[in-house]
Amino acid sequence: MSAYPDIPVPPPDDAADAADAEERRVTDERNRRLARAGVARAEELLLTYYRLGSREESFGLLRDTSQRFNLKLHTLAAAVVRLPAPGATDPRWVAGRPHGGPPPVPALRLDGTRPLNQGAVLDPALRRTLHITGTRMGNVQLVENRLLRMVRHTGLNQRFTDFFTFVDSGTTACAQAAEEARQVTVKDVAACDLFDERSRETILQAGSRACHSVPLVSPKGAVVGMISAHHEHPLSELAPAQLAELEQLGREVGRWLLWHHNTVVIDALNHLHVRAAGRR
Repeated sequence: MSAYPDIPVPPPDDAADAADAEERRVTDERNRRLARAGVARAEELLLTYYRLGSREESFGLLRDTSQRFNLKLHTLAAAVVRLPAPGATDPRWVAGRPHGGPPPVPALRLDGTRPLNQGAVLDPALRRTLHITGTRMGNVQLVENRLLRMVRHTGLNQRFTDFFTFVDSGTTACAQAAEEARQVTVKDVAACDLFDERSRETILQAGSRACHSVPLVSPKGAVVGMISAHHEHPLSELAPAQLAELEQLGREVGRWLLWHHNTVVIDALNHLHVRAAGRR
């Protein structure tokens, strides 16, 4: 019984709760499907090409190699799928690789250190982007299997991070920035016609009223990732100095990511090839 009998207690909104539960179920199902798809394709390729005994054996090779080279399993799987398989007698998956250490990333102000793993670059890159744009909410996505996959985030709630774990449509600022290879500012999420309604509502409920997306680009201009900053209040235009600093950051981090793929990821593929070929 209510402690205040003269004030009616509204019944629980069962319909709204059911709708939220269904949305979470659909989102979780989509994320599991997309997350599994790349690994499953890599498993099937290894199973068929190297004539392995089972998918479990394929998965074990992927898992062990990713751990040995400090790579995410999905990163290695994406490379297996994307790069042509080696010849039957080739000693390596990829014959050549660039020499030298990682490129500098002065935009991150790392005191001259040259990090060797993704986390040591992406974490400070996100922090630097948020500092430049003056906010505490943001995320990092990398291009994987033609999708943007979220790999880092801060200040954003679980509903947001679950919903945007994978972005595969153009109805977001990050997708537009990736498609056009340029920085994109959404000054007011509530008034912008870029978003579909589910995306808009998910962004707003996380406390974001504006966002700015910065593409991470290779030296040849290919978008390899994205950093987005989210703001609690509508934005005006960023200053030219801010945009220039963010563009430089995007180029430097993109160049580092390309180096990482062409060295660490390629070394992992070559190791995987040797191990798998030895089981034929």
